[in-house]
Amino acid sequence: MSTQSARDIERPESQDHPASSDGFVRGLSEAIGGPLGGHAVPPEDRPNRFWTAARIVLALTCLTLALHWVQKSPCQDGDWQKNIQYTRFCYTDVLALYYAEGLNQGKVPYRDHAVEYPVVTGYFMGVLGLPVHALGQEYPGINQGKWFYNVNAVVLCALAVATAAVLLALRRRRPWDAAIFALSPILFVTATVNWDFLAIGLAMFGLYAWARRRPALAGILLGLGGAAKLWPLFILGPILVLGLRSARLRAAFTAIGTAAAAWAIANLPVFLAYRESWNRFFELNTERPVDWGTLWYVGRYLDGKWNTGTPGDQGPFQWLSDHVPALNWVTYALFGLSCLAITVVCMLAPRRPRVAQVAFLVVAAFLIFSKVWSQQYVLWLLPLVVLARPRWGAVIAWTVAEIGYFTAFYAELLGAGGKPVIPEGTFVLAAALRLITVAVLCGFVVREMWRPERDAVRSTYADDPDGGPLDGAPDAPWVAQLRRPKSERPATPPEMPVPA
Repeated sequence: MSTQSARDIERPESQDHPASSDGFVRGLSEAIGGPLGGHAVPPEDRPNRFWTAARIVLALTCLTLALHWVQKSPCQDGDWQKNIQYTRFCYTDVLALYYAEGLNQGKVPYRDHAVEYPVVTGYFMGVLGLPVHALGQEYPGINQGKWFYNVNAVVLCALAVATAAVLLALRRRRPWDAAIFALSPILFVTATVNWDFLAIGLAMFGLYAWARRRPALAGILLGLGGAAKLWPLFILGPILVLGLRSARLRAAFTAIGTAAAAWAIANLPVFLAYRESWNRFFELNTERPVDWGTLWYVGRYLDGKWNTGTPGDQGPFQWLSDHVPALNWVTYALFGLSCLAITVVCMLAPRRPRVAQVAFLVVAAFLIFSKVWSQQYVLWLLPLVVLARPRWGAVIAWTVAEIGYFTAFYAELLGAGGKPVIPEGTFVLAAALRLITVAVLCGFVVREMWRPERDAVRSTYADDPDGGPLDGAPDAPWVAQLRRPKSERPATPPEMPVPA
């Protein structure tokens, strides 16, 4: 037995129980009798049991999404009088943009109207929106906006359920980790605010394909995800860096190559036929000023508080807000430096970090330093945090901060009409707490990369269940040499004297 690897001796059917392994859950479990006893029969070992952990998690996901639909129902008819979309927290871009993008008039995205989103999202809007418009032409009495929202909600919620299924498939020995996603208030309030689950679903399918050692398919899915929202392409960076550490670059380059091809093929029709419409997404993101709730918004508020009132006395955040091109370069530079720092940690960590850990850090760094952080962007981090650090305590603290920001944001939207609902400082505090909790989660992930014995996932799996071609791979020789203390490195042999 001693000669067998950890992979050989793992029980494939064994499952983690959070009440035993997670300190926060263990503390809560004391209210109902404590963790599962040593002589108890684990639920997964009971025969003829219908309600397995996976089925419970999927049912909880469906329940959360059903409640989300109910919560959004006051806005579905499009009659948004007296700011009902803000007072009832039911605003959704899906319904608003059905009219703003001209879909209610039968306009074809990009051909007749320059859609503000990447092409796969635009295709999605057209594929669902144009039939609804045609139906409205045939039956004038129907509420087209309501139909459009509900058709989109069905598809987006199906993608959310599929995301939960992927989390379960990637964590067969830790199925209750996916309950963090299924029960999340974040999912409850933001699932259909925008079309983000289109990109999230493609990104998660891509991660699953990578974990199943199908790098070409993984690249195609991540490339299509990047053509829906840009961030799934960021996952290719961790794959490349970890492939470099383990000398498995062929698989990494395959994924990157197919992702580039899939992204290009998805974009090519619009790029060639409607270049100006295709450019709209990039122009909008270049021109957009500082958005609510971002690091730059918080900094600008503090600049105003610390301003001495001297004419021309302007803080750095206010100056950047007034000079958007310079702000763009600063955000790019900070994100690039963050990626460089993450790469250094990946190379010097005692063990090769897990793909999900690095992906979470990269996406979180992008959000922290971005000048735009829309309310639904939090969904990008939710499945990644489940895979990267499935610890309930820190995730709950982050969720509380996110929900606090969500409510403060709607109060700020109401106040934009001229009647303040909360002090500006309260909104800034909520935004700062959101930033801080995301940064703290990043700190916890880095700590577990540096001290892998504290990694909950590695307490169940031998290496990286999401690693695919990297799972179980040893470090490249040059990485081992790089990490070796200088005093332990072999001395350079002296040069042989040249014969006279």
